[in-house]
Amino acid sequence: MKKVVVARPGIDDAEREMIEKAAAKAGCTVDFISREDDSAECLMEAEIIYGEGKAAMKAVRESDNLRWLCASFAGVDAFCRPGVFRHESTILTNSAGAYGVSLAEHSIMLAIMMMRRLPYFYDNMKNRTWKLPVPQNSIKDSVVSLFGTGDTGRCLAKRIRSFEPAAIIGINRSGKDAGPDFDETYDFTRLAEVFPKTDLLIMSLPATKDTYHIINAETLSLLPANAYIVNVGRGNTIDGDALAAALNAGQLQGAALDVMETEPLPQESPLWDAKNILLTPHVAGNLTVPYTKRRNTEMFCEDLLHYAKGEPMEHLVDRGLGY
Repeated sequence: MKKVVVARPGIDDAEREMIEKAAAKAGCTVDFISREDDSAECLMEAEIIYGEGKAAMKAVRESDNLRWLCASFAGVDAFCRPGVFRHESTILTNSAGAYGVSLAEHSIMLAIMMMRRLPYFYDNMKNRTWKLPVPQNSIKDSVVSLFGTGDTGRCLAKRIRSFEPAAIIGINRSGKDAGPDFDETYDFTRLAEVFPKTDLLIMSLPATKDTYHIINAETLSLLPANAYIVNVGRGNTIDGDALAAALNAGQLQGAALDVMETEPLPQESPLWDAKNILLTPHVAGNLTVPYTKRRNTEMFCEDLLHYAKGEPMEHLVDRGLGY
């Protein structure tokens, strides 16, 4: 029988039962291990691995039995480099469709915190200081540009629409229409047209050769001084030093990052002390929200049944594109 090993953190009893039922339908045996478990023998015997970790990575590099790796996260750039898999024919899927809701909520939270000056009021509260209101901004009547129009971008557009922005603009690699919740869609070559009219830029880009440091000193200079940036995609899409410099020079109103190019963020990074910045430690999409956990498991089970029947898989990664 086909052997499945689940090495994903945070599996609860309901998810375990869901996986066991799907595995039985697919004619598979299934073992559950912790992500930190060094049960290399178990993983080396697996035809299918759902999850990741050091021991799972060893199987990816060395196992002759592995035929499919399902990553429980969205960003899989580490698995798209040549030579990572012992056999290049190994199927790679990810869980990108599970995180849109959580990432969208986190993005909107950060945007509102910046625009409504919550850090300022929080500091006043901690200091027991009652100060008069200060100027604030609103998503209403703002031009919101969503840099990345995949699952997260679409979830964002749907939710931001209720805030009555002036426009929701999508930016993606191809310029393909991003859907009914977007007013316009542009490709990467047209940032000089989009950025000058952007009040709020929310990024949910994958890590590819085309997105590396796509936000840099040059592109930052295109944004108006009253603009805000939120990034919940991949950390290396932003040149952190350039962003810190722009914030300190007053070229931007604020920035909020959940992802950094190097994590944990080094103590010497200028981002720590940049003006008007909010930093969260890569928690926007982690497996902490019940919906995300359940959907993550459902997606694996859906593809497990497709795999067993020899059908096309729904969450297949194009390693050439990196997503």
